[in-house]
Amino acid sequence: MIVETFAVGPLACNCTIVGDEATGNALVVDGGDGVDEVLLRLHALRLRATQLLHTHAHIDHIGDVGRLRAETGAAALLHPADIPLYEMLEWQAKLLGLAQAPAVVPLDGELNDDAFLECGDAALHVLHTPGHTPGSVCFSLGDGRESLVLSGDTLFAGSIGRWDLGGTSMQDIVESITRRLLVLPDETRVIPGHGPATTIGIERRTNPYLSTRTP
Repeated sequence: MIVETFAVGPLACNCTIVGDEATGNALVVDGGDGVDEVLLRLHALRLRATQLLHTHAHIDHIGDVGRLRAETGAAALLHPADIPLYEMLEWQAKLLGLAQAPAVVPLDGELNDDAFLECGDAALHVLHTPGHTPGSVCFSLGDGRESLVLSGDTLFAGSIGRWDLGGTSMQDIVESITRRLLVLPDETRVIPGHGPATTIGIERRTNPYLSTRTP
């Protein structure tokens, strides 16, 4: 199994490729702002993307998914609760001062809670974690011990995602983290949507938003 994470776009969104050497297939998580870099990495790893997955519908995570899908032929998936936010890419672009918004394209399917997205011997487990956005999800990957979590903008090293961007609350995001992520083993590695990696144990003990919480 191949797992490679790299920052893309002006906001340094962490994109992760999960690939299977035997089949050559790959899942791309949050590659919507780094089309050229994603294509270069896939080529270097000799992988072909089959699904484009998104932790949520903010422009830095999904904005240029239409072009990435056209280049790879992969299916683009998003949790249905974030479709309205995805359809507001023009509004999001204006908030960031961008001269032009990427095109909104019809997506190919939904990311449903507790679904498993297979890639050879690997599978990503979809965890719906509303709070940063209504349709935010995390993806866990492991061999039964859930050894890795791609947390999007839900959980960061030493912090949590913003909850004041519409339709959610601080209570929502903290409850999602407590219920879906803090139940994982302390050694579980966490790759957030931005910034450095951490572990569930570190965040359980030291994150000021979570240190008094128990699953």
